[in-house]
Amino acid sequence: MSTATTLTSKKMQSVESIAIGGFDGMHRGHQHLFAELGENGAIVVIESGYANLTPAREREAYSVYPILYLELDTIRHLDGKAFIAFLQEQFVHLKKIVVGYDFYFGKDRKYSFNDLKTLFDGEVKVVQEVTYNGDSVHSHKIRQKLLDGDIEGANNFLGHHYMLKGKHIKGQGIGSKELVATLNIVTEGFLIPKDGVYATLTQLDDEEHRYPSITFIGKRESTDGTFAIETHILGTKVATKEKISISFISYIRENRKFERLEQLKEMIQKDIAIATKKLQMLQL
Repeated sequence: MSTATTLTSKKMQSVESIAIGGFDGMHRGHQHLFAELGENGAIVVIESGYANLTPAREREAYSVYPILYLELDTIRHLDGKAFIAFLQEQFVHLKKIVVGYDFYFGKDRKYSFNDLKTLFDGEVKVVQEVTYNGDSVHSHKIRQKLLDGDIEGANNFLGHHYMLKGKHIKGQGIGSKELVATLNIVTEGFLIPKDGVYATLTQLDDEEHRYPSITFIGKRESTDGTFAIETHILGTKVATKEKISISFISYIRENRKFERLEQLKEMIQKDIAIATKKLQMLQL
């Protein structure tokens, strides 16, 4: 799928419809808003500082529409009328605004979509609550599912696999010598799921291929006791990479301490067998 880009001033001149919101996660509910844009549409992201599912420009991987990023502090002082005037100044051909049912705007968030319909002389489309298996889809629920280790639940709400991105760093060196070889990463801005072991898919640098993998998050209780995020590519050897992206598929088990490395090695092999079985169910 083609991905979005950051909206340029030149492109803004042709925009006729916009969807407005925080859009952290770019989840199923958000996608319903984007589906209402049609041609010459764009996404307006209000950056409040809370986005950690798809922080900053990570949102661009989950839409084809260009995105304009607005810092909340630069517009929060505007009243309803001034906010609409601001949007119309940015998008001179604006004809349609798409928002969710729980959208509020303007100073002190005192204006709702009803005010939007009154203040804006174009079309206002309000998308009603989106549910999955009877439960409403919201970013805060996805965050909680990730913290609880409910990866399948989080992915169902997202409509895609939750992904961590980071830089490759040197590990402690024990894995390749005594256990299994791992790639260690450090990440910033992303919500880190619950400590434990996961079945995952790993991408290296800018490759499109996703390698079946198993990923550990947490303190290395059985070795040096430091926190780590490390992924082991299943069935093949890979060269050291600079950038690593990990897509989470399923939670396997909690972090444990083992008295002997041989016990840990045996458990890792069991984890690999479970991860392999889970990943075989995907169409990679």
